[in-house]
Amino acid sequence: MSRHGRPAHDCCAGQVSVRPGRSRLQQGSPAGLWTVKPVLLDTGAIVALLDPTDSFHQRCADAMADLGAPLVTCEAVIAESCYLLRRLPGAGEAVIDNVIAGVFQIPSQLAETARDVRRIMSKYHDREIDLADACLIHLASSFATGDILTLDRDFEVYRWGRNNLFHSLIRLR
Repeated sequence: MSRHGRPAHDCCAGQVSVRPGRSRLQQGSPAGLWTVKPVLLDTGAIVALLDPTDSFHQRCADAMADLGAPLVTCEAVIAESCYLLRRLPGAGEAVIDNVIAGVFQIPSQLAETARDVRRIMSKYHDREIDLADACLIHLASSFATGDILTLDRDFEVYRWGRNNLFHSLIRLR
């Protein structure tokens, strides 16, 4: 079943091949080493990519096809994605396989960032922010990027850094 209550197509679960994994957080240039800003990856985008019955599947696949940057996410997003995809055979394993292959990169652990994440959760307590969103806001500040693959409209309200907007790479409307 998809998260929308429709039957999932077993044959298609996990067949979205995003990119072969090698970290592209740093690449060479004629002037020396420069940093490529990654794109943040949220739960809804992962679920839509791996569930072909999801109403946002094609939009997410199109957005992913246009990317030339590494995808960074957090453990909470991976856990949420596996949970939401649990009834779609092979999809949870596909999420983990993408982590193993380096397609979905997890650059930090909650144990290292817990104080900052807690501060973010306190800041947005009125929005009932979840752990995954708070971790993504922290990653945005860490990598100085608001580019995000998300279906969550809360990112229209959230800010990273001093007051920077997020930029969803998936057309929501």
